[in-house]
Amino acid sequence: MDLSFQLQQSRFLLSRRHALAAMAAWPVVPALAQFRVEVTGVGLTQLPLAVAPLRGETAGLPSVSAIVAADLERSGQFRLADTAGAPPLDELSRPDLAAWRQRGADSLVTGSINRLADGRMDVRFRLWDLVRGQDLGGQSYAVDAGELRLVAHRVADFVYEKLTGERGVFSSRIAYVTRVGGRHTVWVADSDGESPRSALVSPEPIISPTWSPNGQSLAYVSFESRKPVVFIHDVATGRRRLLANFRGSNSAPAWAPNGATVALTLSRDGGSQLFLMDATGGEPRRLETSSSIDTEPCFSPDGRWVYFVSDRGGSPQIYRIAVRGGTAERVSFDGTYNISPALSPDGRFMAFVSRSASAFRLQLMELSSGTVTALTDTQHDESPSFAPNSRLIMYATQVQGREALMTTTVDGRIKTRLAGQAGDIREPAWGPFPNA
Repeated sequence: MDLSFQLQQSRFLLSRRHALAAMAAWPVVPALAQFRVEVTGVGLTQLPLAVAPLRGETAGLPSVSAIVAADLERSGQFRLADTAGAPPLDELSRPDLAAWRQRGADSLVTGSINRLADGRMDVRFRLWDLVRGQDLGGQSYAVDAGELRLVAHRVADFVYEKLTGERGVFSSRIAYVTRVGGRHTVWVADSDGESPRSALVSPEPIISPTWSPNGQSLAYVSFESRKPVVFIHDVATGRRRLLANFRGSNSAPAWAPNGATVALTLSRDGGSQLFLMDATGGEPRRLETSSSIDTEPCFSPDGRWVYFVSDRGGSPQIYRIAVRGGTAERVSFDGTYNISPALSPDGRFMAFVSRSASAFRLQLMELSSGTVTALTDTQHDESPSFAPNSRLIMYATQVQGREALMTTTVDGRIKTRLAGQAGDIREPAWGPFPNA
C-alpha cells in the first residue's frame, strides 16, 4: 500500500507533498528555468543601504553588485537606495559621503572586479558607514568566472553580519523537486534559487528532501521501488545509499541536530508510526505505540523533542514527544487541521500549514507563548523551511495559478517570489550555514 493511499484511508491528507495524485497534476514545464526575484512588502525598520556598481563589471558576466543588492533586499533587513546614474566606485576610493547620504543611504558597498593573467576574476569590495565616515572592512576573492555568483553571496553575508550582528544565509543552499513529464528531479541551488544543479533524476516520484546538519547529504523518499523508501544522497559525489526499505511504507525522514540519527515514519508494524534509527542504518527504534497515524517528524534544535503530525485527536494536529520516548503532548490548538511543522534553528518559532475551509496557509507559532500569526493570504502553501539564521521561511505555494517558491520574513511583512520563467517547483528545503 503506497503512502498516498494510506493517508487517504486515514480520512485526511496529512500533507499534500506526500500525495502522488497531487504530484501527477503538476504542469509540464522546463526544469532548467532560471528564477527572477520579486520582493513585496515593507518592513517596520530597515537599514538604508546602497550597493554601488563595481568598477570593472562587464556585460556577459553575473553582476556581483546586483546579486549583493538582491540578496540584502530579500532579507527584509535593508532598504536599498537608488543607484541609478551613480558611477562605479572601487574599494580604494573614499566615497562622497554627502552625495550618497542624499540618495538615502546610511551604508555603502563599493568594489571592483578585474580579470587576472591566469583568467580568474579578482573581486574586491569594501563596506562604508556613511554616517560616521568609517571604513567597516572588506574582502577579496580570486575565483573562476563561474564562481562569481557564490562570491556575491559571500559579500552579502559579510555586509549582513557587519550591519546586523547576525550571520547571513546567502551562501547557503536550497533543495527542491520538479516534475517534467514523467521525470522527477531533485535540484540543489543557491539560496536565491539560481544556479540549479541536478542531484537526482528518476522516472518515479521523489518527495521530502531534507538536509543533513553538515550540509553534505540529503535524505529523501523515492518511489522507484514502486513504494516509498528512504535514501541518503551525498550531494558532492552523487553517491547514495538505502536507509530504510522495510515492509510497507518508509517516509518523512528528518535529521537530528547531531546528524547521527534520523526520524522517519514506518508502517512495517501496521499503521504509520514514528521511529528513530541510526543515520548509518540498522534497526529502528519505535518512539511510541499508538493506533493513530503519526508522520512528518522534525527535531527541536536542542535534539530533545520530536515534533510530528497525528490524527489521534480526530483531526491532524501537531504534537511533540521526547526523543527518549514517553507520552506525546499536543502543541497546536488553533484550527482543526494543522500539518507540516518546521522548527526555527534558534528554537523560538514553529512554522506550519493550517487549513481553513479550502485554503492552506502558512502560520507561525511563538513556542514560548503559543501565539499564532498568519503569515500569508495565499491558498495553497506547503512545506515550510527555515533559513539557518531563523530570519526567513521558505515555502511553496501558488501565485496566480502557478506554482512558486517563496520566502517570507518571520513577521510576514516582506515576501519574495523566486519564480521560474516557466517553472514549477515543490518540496523546498533550506540547507544549513556552509561549513556548519
